Amino acid sequence: MLKSLLPIFDLIEDVVYDYKFTVFVPVYNASETISAVFDSLNHQTFKDFEVIIINDGSTDNSDEIINGKLVDLKFKHTYINNEHNVNKFGILFEAVEKAKGEFFIIHDSDDQCTPNALETFLQQYNSIPNELKDKISGVTCKCKNQFGEEIGKKLPKDPLYSNTFESSIKYGLSFEKWGLVKTRLLKSIKIDKFIVGKGMIPESFIWMIFAKNGYLTKYCSDVIRIYFVDNQNSLSTLKYDKKALGMSLYAIMFINYFYEDYLLVYPKHFIKRLVSLLMASKYLEYTFKDYFQSIDSVLLKMIFTVLWPFKSLL
Repeated sequence: MLKSLLPIFDLIEDVVYDYKFTVFVPVYNASETISAVFDSLNHQTFKDFEVIIINDGSTDNSDEIINGKLVDLKFKHTYINNEHNVNKFGILFEAVEKAKGEFFIIHDSDDQCTPNALETFLQQYNSIPNELKDKISGVTCKCKNQFGEEIGKKLPKDPLYSNTFESSIKYGLSFEKWGLVKTRLLKSIKIDKFIVGKGMIPESFIWMIFAKNGYLTKYCSDVIRIYFVDNQNSLSTLKYDKKALGMSLYAIMFINYFYEDYLLVYPKHFIKRLVSLLMASKYLEYTFKDYFQSIDSVLLKMIFTVLWPFKSLL
């Protein structure tokens, strides 16, 4: 059943890292934007980092552009040119496996960052009280668009310590942000290889795992990422059928991980996840039984059963 495809979290022993940061740059048809990414990273005021670049089967001349820029890079880098496209989630864990930095940052190939981005991340992490650090998964900061406009609303507190579920549902912070996460925690996630290459899996898939296991994120108001809106080469620009499996797994995670604590407090959000599960089911070959057995909540099982005959209307 679908629930068997959910990731497993098993915390590994920590190690000594070669760098403070690993910056992962996933690339797909980014020939027009990748040079600006490298320029941003070349100008970082903090220098103790490596960059892992994975070209995910691009069909444009991204590989040619990247190879032409490698000689100008002022940081340690690893470049992998994959022949076949498996989507961002799959190459993310390819990069995690190779990462040698204490903290892991995803830098999309159509964005840029401010020169003090890594320095700001480190300052924000170092200022976390020592008694909290073991339960912190990472630090998240804010973005602005290419027109200089800050994205999203003001934080209710600065800094705000919260998990991914509450930051989105309770505080309404479900807008574009940028963060680091402890590499140790990412390396502790075991994913089923079946889901790799099966369309887009949302990054929130990962943050939900940390929330389930009691980790908090430090949210800060520093604006350090430039997010280019309406970019047609964005990895997240996919039709629903291309992300149906990811949305199904995310919905099941959302429901099963949090219904005991939050269902009666935020019922509409769980209903929304049931609806997204029904919508995704139109593009997948799983049966009603597969979905039914994957939902842990008896109440939500009942509601899903009632809604199932009407899925074609969604």
